[in-house]
Amino acid sequence: MSISKERKENLLLLSSCLGVVFKDLALLDTALTHTSYANEAKNGIIHNERLEFLGDAVLELACSTYLFNRFPQMPEGEMTKARASVVCETTLADLSAQLGVGKYLLLGKGERLTGGSKRPSILADTFEAVIGAIYLDQGWQTANKYILAKLHSALVAVEQGYNLKDYKTILQELVQSQGTCIEYKLINETGPDHAKCFCFAAVVNGERKGSGSGSSKKEAEQHAAFEALKGYGVL
Repeated sequence: MSISKERKENLLLLSSCLGVVFKDLALLDTALTHTSYANEAKNGIIHNERLEFLGDAVLELACSTYLFNRFPQMPEGEMTKARASVVCETTLADLSAQLGVGKYLLLGKGERLTGGSKRPSILADTFEAVIGAIYLDQGWQTANKYILAKLHSALVAVEQGYNLKDYKTILQELVQSQGTCIEYKLINETGPDHAKCFCFAAVVNGERKGSGSGSSKKEAEQHAAFEALKGYGVL
């Protein structure tokens, strides 16, 4: 199907935010088309699951290659653990949110009304689909360079050994070393009971240091801790 003028303008805006000049905007359009939208449209619209599958593989290859070359003595088991800490839902959803991907998602009515554009699982899957689109449009070298740039903070965490701990533990140790305390406060929750999205803030001595969303309270708190650590310059 042809892309409308308004949709093309929106895709160009997102393309600018992504920092990628697409040769074929239709690839980016497909990457942003959720299954719920395609199912409701019923007119042959292609959804993003195949691109998500491809993008997931490209992400893993880029991360695996980096770890293999950067840590020649790291055992296979540790590389697997490190890769999982980098290419995880929290990190990918965070990147999607930072780039404003949710605003350009094509979602079914029900998914849209229940906060699908902010749901971490959808944002993470969409980021993978976008990577798949970049790979098909620009090739491996560009996709690999793009991935390593976007995952820089998470890869730094591996360099410093933080992948062996969760972000809440790291933040707890940091604030305790400064003689302060931390608590996590629920900001809001959206969506139906079977698909909740929680948003928490990491608050240190009454000051909000970071916030994050997740499909569970634990995941949202981890995301908030991750944002707080970036604010401290740790990640």
